[in-house]
Amino acid sequence: MVQEIASAVELRLPSKLGFEKVAMQTASGVARLMGFPDDRIEDLKTAVAEACINAIEHGNRFDERLSIGVVLSMEDGKLEVKILDSGSGLHKKMNPPNIDRKMHGEEQARGMGMFLMQALVDEAEWTQTPHGGNCVRLMIRLDKEEE
Repeated sequence: MVQEIASAVELRLPSKLGFEKVAMQTASGVARLMGFPDDRIEDLKTAVAEACINAIEHGNRFDERLSIGVVLSMEDGKLEVKILDSGSGLHKKMNPPNIDRKMHGEEQARGMGMFLMQALVDEAEWTQTPHGGNCVRLMIRLDKEEE
């Protein structure tokens, strides 16, 4: 039996739209190396892009002096992607959006990106970091049965 060694890839990207594509391609490459099928890689790319755009827009508020961090961690058939910003966009732990309330006009239509991310990956979590920034954690598994 071959034991997979945990490893990570880290990126620091400018808070400028367009650089989410660097994070998407990096996540795609890592997922491909791990053996994920094409459909799961496409889902991951979309979720990573959405998280990066949110970090640029809402977290760092398009301040090009600030950067976003992207950390991809691989271990035991799991790929975890954390997207970190320096902003104060989240003031408390965020809960996934309520799609029914949005569809019935009881909540703002904005925020669908969070729903999209949650739907595309196996786990999605939004938290504030100890230093006041924000973190979106996305995780996909090679073996979807492993919960």
